[in-house]
Amino acid sequence: MIIETFITTPFQQNTRVLACEKTHRAICIDPGDSAEIIAAYLNKNHFELQAITLTHAHLDHIGGVSDLHQIFPHAEIILHLADEDLYYGLPEQPLFMGIPPEQLKQLGFEYQIPPKLTRNWDDGETYAVGNLRFKILHCPGHTRGHIILFEEAERKVFVGDCLFAGSIGRTDLPGGDFEQLIRSINNKILPLGDNVTVYNGHGAETTIKREKAANPFLTGIYQIAR
Repeated sequence: MIIETFITTPFQQNTRVLACEKTHRAICIDPGDSAEIIAAYLNKNHFELQAITLTHAHLDHIGGVSDLHQIFPHAEIILHLADEDLYYGLPEQPLFMGIPPEQLKQLGFEYQIPPKLTRNWDDGETYAVGNLRFKILHCPGHTRGHIILFEEAERKVFVGDCLFAGSIGRTDLPGGDFEQLIRSINNKILPLGDNVTVYNGHGAETTIKREKAANPFLTGIYQIAR
């Protein structure tokens, strides 16, 4: 698997292009911005973008969908059904994140309604990208429709904003639920195996083994302190 990371938006969000080395078919996970840079990378490496794959629909993960779709109109756009309200409500998202309306344009948060989704993720489906096989797992808590993509043969999982190195996703925005997120992590992510590398939506990669041992939200330290 070829992995290229682009750090986008003022939120320092990790947008990733994943490509099959043999077939050069590729997906873009969570294009927050920088569509032209992503497109230039795809074209330079002769990758065929088959889909824009979304872990969830917060603005820093979908803000670049429209521009990337204009460049690659035949690529699918896939999101879980439970996050469609966030997706199509993109223009209003900066407001519930506390950004004043009069500052939207100045700060780069003035959005149009994004293009129509091709379809929705199904929990447990297998999504093929060339010779890669991603298992899609519904992991609500950060948002209602959050999913992760696990490539078992590669021992890599792409978790969006569920789990970070030493932390977890925020749950104070609409659709967030702390207890639900912890259940998703414990029941869906941790069982994937200690040797799995975790690629998250913000910050550095980690491993499941490392987070089980040291993440305060998973070891119980946070619960005690709280």
